[in-house]
Amino acid sequence: MEERILLFLNETYKVEFYQVEVVTNEMYRCHSRQGIFYARITNYKTYEEQLEELKWTHYLFNQGVGVAEIVPSSKGSSLEPLSLDEEQLCVVFKAAPGIHLPRTEWNEAVFRGLGQQIGRMHRVSKGYLNTEAAVTIRHWHESEEYDFLQYIPAEEKSIREIAAGVVTQIKELPRDPSNYGLIHGDLWLENILVDRDSALTMIDFQDCEQHFYIYDLVVPIYSALEYSFMGGGNLRDYERSITKAMLEGYQEEHHLSSEMLTKFPLFLKLKECFEYSLMHKYWNFEELSEAEVRILNLYRNKIETRPGTGTLNYSE
Repeated sequence: MEERILLFLNETYKVEFYQVEVVTNEMYRCHSRQGIFYARITNYKTYEEQLEELKWTHYLFNQGVGVAEIVPSSKGSSLEPLSLDEEQLCVVFKAAPGIHLPRTEWNEAVFRGLGQQIGRMHRVSKGYLNTEAAVTIRHWHESEEYDFLQYIPAEEKSIREIAAGVVTQIKELPRDPSNYGLIHGDLWLENILVDRDSALTMIDFQDCEQHFYIYDLVVPIYSALEYSFMGGGNLRDYERSITKAMLEGYQEEHHLSSEMLTKFPLFLKLKECFEYSLMHKYWNFEELSEAEVRILNLYRNKIETRPGTGTLNYSE
């Protein structure tokens, strides 16, 4: 497979590639005499959807937002079809500067910088929405992945009621250009690179969507609580400190109202329900491991017991 991809890349791009390595089932590290590149090869979304994602990403790059640079093909296209075992689409990016930070280094200073970068992205994206005649990136609730009741079993009545209620509450929130627009949608810490000067690059925009801006702030906090906390205090204090730092950085670039900030717990609950629903969508429940059963029960406990509403203001 790697040899076939290498042949395709050298036939399609003005880069002299000499080695291709598998990173994930859809991402490949590509070595060339001009440096390192990454090829994303997937049919996760349609040609039109992926092309819109890349147009937005290219706009962000040209506006100085920390995103990976897209490499055009010899034909000048950012997206090229190829046939492997099935028809797929390829986009090539220049390797972004920086690394995935070690868990212990996700501190307040980094989260403040992340907040600034997300705020800059949201502010700049308003210009994209204003200049493009028709943006085809979907609204969040149009994605079947938010159809939680399709995947959460009928017997889990409490979870289903909570999940449906969260979606309903968020759909009913008033939205306007100050609180709703284009977002990355999947800012896990693994989708953020940090270089020596603490500059951040956001990668993997495949799940971009139109949503409330606050969701792009919830996801990295959620990710940090799942991934980066290493002890030395308590999880609640860590959550408050990094959230406060990120919101302070964000507000320097893009303002969110105090009313919207009070909805942070509600959107955190949306993320919990989203992940729990995906487990039901993708896991084989006839062959669950002991670890998977424990994870499911931990999620059920979080969703059922942790409030999704309240007046807690993380910006204080």
